Amino acid sequence: MNLTEAAARADELAAAGDQTALATLRQQWDEELEHSARSPDYRVRAQAYRAIAQFRFRQKLELLRRGLEDESAGARGSALIALRSLSTDHPGDVNGFRPLLNELAMRDPNDAVRRLAILCLQNGTADRGTIQLLDGIAGDDETDREVRETARKVSAALVKKSRAK
Repeated sequence: MNLTEAAARADELAAAGDQTALATLRQQWDEELEHSARSPDYRVRAQAYRAIAQFRFRQKLELLRRGLEDESAGARGSALIALRSLSTDHPGDVNGFRPLLNELAMRDPNDAVRRLAILCLQNGTADRGTIQLLDGIAGDDETDREVRETARKVSAALVKKSRAK
């Protein structure tokens, strides 16, 4: 079994609610996951970041930070997808990465990475500074149309979330 197969199995175990078997699988693949996240091959790093979410490996959030700062847009995107998945029920995860997510949303040279960073922000708390940042992105005519639309939608969702409290 390779890391991709182990991660798929971990996802199945998590979906089935088998926490004991998932914990055992995490323990077996912990070192391999760490090693893969440090690979010189961006594809291997990207798979490692995806695997963190599939393993529901909350202890590896700092490894995701490395992924968000990766030179490869593919690896950054995979880390963002993993963070979005892990933060669905844990807004504190997004809040801990907020400055980096804001930076990616504003300045990443890859529009897909920018959209993913914006989508991650939706899982966090409704921070006023983030809403203002997203409104600025949404109103910037020089920004890609899809990035602007994503920023507009996430900003509206965060405003709605802030009013619900």
